[in-house]
Amino acid sequence: MSSAAPLQELFDRGRRGERGALARLLSVAEAGGAQAAQLDALCAAAAAPRARSIGITGAPGAGKSTLTAALLGVARNADQRAAVLAIDPSSPLTGGAILGDRVRMHQAAVDEGVFIRSMASRGQQGGLAQAASLGVRVLEACGWPWILLETVGIGQVEVEISGRADLVVVVLNPGWGDEIQANKAGLMEVADIFVINKADREGVAQTRRDIEGAIAARPGGQQIPVIETIATRGEGVPELWQAIVERHAALDASGELAVRRRARIAAELESAALSALRGRLAAAMAAEEGVRLRERIASGDCGIHEGVATLLGNIVRD
Repeated sequence: MSSAAPLQELFDRGRRGERGALARLLSVAEAGGAQAAQLDALCAAAAAPRARSIGITGAPGAGKSTLTAALLGVARNADQRAAVLAIDPSSPLTGGAILGDRVRMHQAAVDEGVFIRSMASRGQQGGLAQAASLGVRVLEACGWPWILLETVGIGQVEVEISGRADLVVVVLNPGWGDEIQANKAGLMEVADIFVINKADREGVAQTRRDIEGAIAARPGGQQIPVIETIATRGEGVPELWQAIVERHAALDASGELAVRRRARIAAELESAALSALRGRLAAAMAAEEGVRLRERIASGDCGIHEGVATLLGNIVRD
């Protein structure tokens, strides 16, 4: 695609329900750059109904993919169409997302009411969150009413990605035990719903006590659902889906959902601006004036702070 016109055509096809076109649009979002910016503008102009986006995160091995696949089944039984973005920040060698999530969800993927896509950052600094956010907007513009963002692993990236969703489901297993580490990762603070998956194992009661203790320590005394599931057998999954539906409706009715979405826009705007600034900064540093500036600092002709002012002045001027 060499111009806006082919992208517009692809966008129109995606909105008409062509899955191949939608997949290519998500590739544009994932790659970033000028075409991603054009795609973002098309999404903004589409004025599509807002989708309900759900972040699903937790430690590796917690069963997130199996649980997500089971949720898709429940959603389809309720005649709801749903898309999944499986977010993978851990594939720097290939530049692509791992396929494990799609392999585990292959049965759901053959349903025309389900769309599944893995997405990776391709090594861009800040690119993962931006690509995921644009991916959500693309799916929304193409008429998907439910969007599940499943993250791989646990840590700051997962907290940030989950923050791109309307609400967050944190998946844990019995005997998880490391409450301090979970708090460090920030997941205890951002969770709207806790899931104890693999609840046929020992340690469910203690894990529930640990979670409820962490909930009690949160400010505001908010009640957070704790749902026990055995995703491989579908047990507890309808209850989880109902909790998601009810929690989303409650956030909407209270006005909290609008607050979160405004905060998300601010975070996305800041992230995109910083990413653009990093690119401009790298170009300025590599330019002839940047090289001379570094030599002046090295020789003692000027200090770092003066150099920063000069560098930023060059960026603004350009």
